[in-house]
Amino acid sequence: MRRPSLSEHLKVLRDAGLVVEQPVGRQRLYSLRPEPLREVADWLGPYERFWRARLADLRDVLDRLPDE
Repeated sequence: MRRPSLSEHLKVLRDAGLVVEQPVGRQRLYSLRPEPLREVADWLGPYERFWRARLADLRDVLDRLPDE
């Protein structure tokens, strides 16, 4: 990946609060902030459980169908 593209990606992540930037001399070190991702995972949890159950039910129905 070229440096300008990487810089754009890091800016988006920084603006979203997913990474923090720490200047060290002429370099910038980036660290992941996992808290916002945990919030999203917590919010999505009930939906994931719902769809896992529905897909398991579908698998059971399909397993009971006769093979052709």
